[in-house]
Amino acid sequence: MSPIIKTDGLSHIYSAGTVFEQAAIKDINVEINRGEFVGVIGHTGSGKSTLIQHFNGLLKPTSGKIFVEGEDIWEKPREIRRFRFKVGLVFQYPEYQLFEDTVYKDIAFGPTNMGLAEEEVDKRVREAAAFVELKPELLEKSPFELSGGQKRRAAIAGVIAMNPEVLILDEPTAGLDPRGRDRILGEIKEYHEQRSNTVLLVSHNMEDIARYAAKVMVLNQSRVFMYDTVESVFSRARELQEMGLSVPQVTKICLRLAQAGVEISPQTYTIKSAKARIIELLGRKRPNEAE
Repeated sequence: MSPIIKTDGLSHIYSAGTVFEQAAIKDINVEINRGEFVGVIGHTGSGKSTLIQHFNGLLKPTSGKIFVEGEDIWEKPREIRRFRFKVGLVFQYPEYQLFEDTVYKDIAFGPTNMGLAEEEVDKRVREAAAFVELKPELLEKSPFELSGGQKRRAAIAGVIAMNPEVLILDEPTAGLDPRGRDRILGEIKEYHEQRSNTVLLVSHNMEDIARYAAKVMVLNQSRVFMYDTVESVFSRARELQEMGLSVPQVTKICLRLAQAGVEISPQTYTIKSAKARIIELLGRKRPNEAE
């Protein structure tokens, strides 16, 4: 099976040829398969946002190539727009990008620009709004009348309404409280499960990555440092910490328990799995316990 996104020697240099020249990403070679849920992590300045903006052509490489469904997206620059419909990107704080008179018009903006019939646009708007749990009566309101969480979901709905093959979200829960964060991420996970589309989630929250992603891409010093399963990446905790990252808190707890002699794997990455293991341990009879 060919990858849905592939990069070949992808590099991007800001302010090239000046004293401010800086390589944001260097020689990136990755393959992302259709239907995968990939977490993207890295410290500030590692190149995460620059990389994902290349995937749908918002940035053009200084060198190297990006392929979407096997096509070099910059082979015909005049056709770059169609790849932006295939690869949808939700920026950090996307609610700041809401600009139409009504929530309906904001969600409809993408599908309308795809040249879809009015009936199809309407169908997509209402399906996307329902998917992110925006009530129908909110569609005719100004987006600026919505709560922070509702604005965030309206902005995500605008990208989902285009039905992209790849959905990329850059810190989609930034600034939200724990309940709002869980709600947004739950909707994204449900979207992935129902549509089997590819999802890339950029986040600094290791718990979220461990809970929702199947694979993790780690960027460090403008390069891909690791790209593997959640288990494989977080098992290299020391290397992650050396580059200023971490592992989920529950993993740290399990590691300390293991060091104290408790029979629990330090390679535990979610609260759910840790809870199950601890309940199992508590349910065992002690060797000297009477029958």
